[in-house]
Amino acid sequence: MNAPLHGSGVGDPQTVLIRVSGPDRTGINAGLMAVLDTCDASVQDIEQIVIRGQISLGVVVNVPAGRDLLRNVLLWGWEERIEVDVEVVPPTPTPATPGLVVTVLGPNVTPGEFGAVTRAIADIGANIDRIVRLSRYPVMSYELLVRTAEEQKLRRALLTAAATEPDLDVAIQREGLGRRAKRLVVLDVDSTLIQDEVIELLAAEAGCLAEVKAMTDAAMAGELDFEASLRDRVRLLAGLDVEAVDRAWAKLRYTPGAATFLRTLRRLGYVVAVVSGGFTVFTDRLREDLGLDAAYANELEIVDGAFTGDVIGDIVDRDRKAELLREIAAEAGVPIEQTVAVGDGANDLAMLEAAGLGVAFNAKPVVTAAADTSVTVPYLDAVLFMLGIRREDIEAADA
Repeated sequence: MNAPLHGSGVGDPQTVLIRVSGPDRTGINAGLMAVLDTCDASVQDIEQIVIRGQISLGVVVNVPAGRDLLRNVLLWGWEERIEVDVEVVPPTPTPATPGLVVTVLGPNVTPGEFGAVTRAIADIGANIDRIVRLSRYPVMSYELLVRTAEEQKLRRALLTAAATEPDLDVAIQREGLGRRAKRLVVLDVDSTLIQDEVIELLAAEAGCLAEVKAMTDAAMAGELDFEASLRDRVRLLAGLDVEAVDRAWAKLRYTPGAATFLRTLRRLGYVVAVVSGGFTVFTDRLREDLGLDAAYANELEIVDGAFTGDVIGDIVDRDRKAELLREIAAEAGVPIEQTVAVGDGANDLAMLEAAGLGVAFNAKPVVTAAADTSVTVPYLDAVLFMLGIRREDIEAADA
């Protein structure tokens, strides 16, 4: 007990913080509330967490003058064999500073990695209000609620800390309804939803894989104009039989966690779409195979059962991806701030910037540097944790 607590009939009403800790069991909350009720105390705030069977409960109450709260609460704690601490606190709640949600994610978040994050927070004078574990599988992830008015300073400090820990991802988002009200996810396809680049699968069938791959890598890194390089690559496919799509589809590999990611989003009521710089001969199949709400990509010209080497219509480039995100959101009736975009290449930059949350997924450096947050583990369902969805929630939805 850190301050005097009135126990007589003389004095003013007091605001008291009661801290309860010890082995958790049924009835602790009910028992404490019964004691408070006998003292005519009014509850102002409650927070509780249980870790490995140990409870930590905090209750702030207003106590009328003349009520012997101290004796009654300590007696209850002794009878229940649980630790109780009572402290008089200011009656006015501490003014709330803006809240930022920091998500920490990695294959195995070590004390050194977690310490780098918490030191960065402390070094700018910010305070951690709450820490919650989101997942143990397929990665470890935690969510921290941080209070600070220095948002940009916190972002810089955490990005610097994450840069020193190669296996650690750190995301910073503003607290509020907007973060948990996301309703639309738009995904890139190549190297995001799937592990492959579909044009390279076709190029392998056409015998020009090395040349196409070199241009694809340069375009995704932002070193080549996307439209010009795409047209150059498609020309190399001229004469390839359309049955090559079936052969390429058989080799296509979904990104680990993709099925869980999409299944969870659908069960939570999200609209899910893909916007690809690839081709409709693949995205149409993906839409049917995965139950997507929409799918957009480039259309390859086919004449007499073979590709001509041309693309029909406008190219789905960087700007067009952002336009499609807005069009899908408008058609679904979803405000743009409630959208999420996920991608890996320079062609995704405008889409990631336009979305309410842009996630760089195992992305090229130019994309990681520009996105709201990044995920470097090879599991697409890890993006769910950036949305504050816990692993237990995912498993409960699957049950």
